[in-house]
Amino acid sequence: MTVIDHLSKIEELRLKRAQSHEGGGVDRQKKQKEGNRHTAHERLDVLLDPGSFRELDAFAQHRVNDFGMDKKKYLGDSVVTGWGTINGHLVYVFSQDFTVIGGSLSEVHAEKICKVMDMALKTGAPVIGLNDSGGARIQEGVLSLAGYAEIFLRNTMSSGVVPQVSLIMGPCAGGAVYSPALTDFVIMVQDSSYMYITGPDVVKTVTHEDVTHEELGGASVHASKSGVCHLVADNEQQALLLARELMSYLPQNNMEDPPFVPTNDDPLRADPELDKIIPDNPNKPYDMKDVIKKVVDDGVFFEIHENFAMNIVVGFARLGGHSVGIVANQPAVLAGVLDIDASEKAARFVRFCDAFNVPIVTFVDVPGYMPGTAQEYGGIIRAGAKLLYAYCEATVPKLTVTTRKSYGGAYCVMSSKHLRGDLNLAWPTAEIAVMGPDGAVGIIFRREIETAEDPVAKKAELTNDYREKFASPYSAAERGYIDDIIEPRETRARLINGLEVFQNKRDSNPARKHGNIPL
Repeated sequence: MTVIDHLSKIEELRLKRAQSHEGGGVDRQKKQKEGNRHTAHERLDVLLDPGSFRELDAFAQHRVNDFGMDKKKYLGDSVVTGWGTINGHLVYVFSQDFTVIGGSLSEVHAEKICKVMDMALKTGAPVIGLNDSGGARIQEGVLSLAGYAEIFLRNTMSSGVVPQVSLIMGPCAGGAVYSPALTDFVIMVQDSSYMYITGPDVVKTVTHEDVTHEELGGASVHASKSGVCHLVADNEQQALLLARELMSYLPQNNMEDPPFVPTNDDPLRADPELDKIIPDNPNKPYDMKDVIKKVVDDGVFFEIHENFAMNIVVGFARLGGHSVGIVANQPAVLAGVLDIDASEKAARFVRFCDAFNVPIVTFVDVPGYMPGTAQEYGGIIRAGAKLLYAYCEATVPKLTVTTRKSYGGAYCVMSSKHLRGDLNLAWPTAEIAVMGPDGAVGIIFRREIETAEDPVAKKAELTNDYREKFASPYSAAERGYIDDIIEPRETRARLINGLEVFQNKRDSNPARKHGNIPL
């Protein structure tokens, strides 16, 4: 064949690929769209910057075997892979094609994904996977299982090296769920995506439970109950745009800093409303998200895990243009108490931020740990230790603001000075003590209160005295555990200044293969 003949052959294959644009053809594309689901290429068009996608292995085809896989072959098999850019930054992508044999994972399908994951690790760029698959291709037997295992290995080797994001755009069942579970963030689409180990039919056979796909593994379930899902979108378009927004806060890899985005929001801006946001009644709740939004750039807070363990809040924001991770107790939910789910939610987020050089800002208003047999039997000790471990291990800049209460062991855990906190500030309303003044006085002065002419008045007097002497932030500040007591309106300016001061800090951990976090 001449060079011209070769070029003609390539052009013929490209034309064939372009005509279907998806391996499954026009009819299957139509069926896909009838369910309000986009095709694999269309999803990439939304996710990536216009014109930036470069496809790899478009001519790859599955291996022929004697189990029905010799009748028709599809260019590209059941996944589209390649690279492109998001906001000008390189990302590697794969988008499973449900129009080809249900997006099932074959040996070639897995090889294509592994290739882009290997490239991402070599070049130090994020990986984004768009999952829409019926699972392993049973016609290929153990080859498809081996393919999954190869992907899982790369998910693990890439963890903490390059950001990994999974979008669940349709079904994701059986062994397929473990790859998203190994990635940093999972985004699901309401009413059209689901994840589970075994489907409703198997569940009914084994446990006699009658559940739907949505009840078993829908977006709402994983966003609020299991915590597997970090972000929920109303539709596919929103899911893809959420992924783009998420990437704007993240660095390319663990050796780079997050992107700096200049802002017109004055770094010295003071908000007088913060001075009166804490209620006079110490037991009255307020919304910590209001505090966060009044402090960060332009009031923009990109919350993660919004509907899971709502007694703690995590997410990304910017301060003076710098990307930061926010961890905050939420007094509007369960008084901001730490329980099993809240501890694990925050611990995972802290570890992600530390892995990718994102400074951590912690807002503290915590009464302690959730009491009760359910928590103790469920492993609150182990879960609480995870959060403690995460903060201790973190070497990124750690800035902490105590707004109201910080009691007991929870004081230690929430990025205290003793865990290598870099800048620990407190509002004048802060109370730092072993336990709340009311409870402490009830124990210390029990007999004195019982024998008083007016026990109620006596307890109130002793409680106020205890609060002033032992629970105020000044006691902790005297010992250097609090670096400064500030007016709430100063919070933004002080945090931005702290980020600039500690941006080149150097902390290190002992040389080791890895620690043994209490999983």
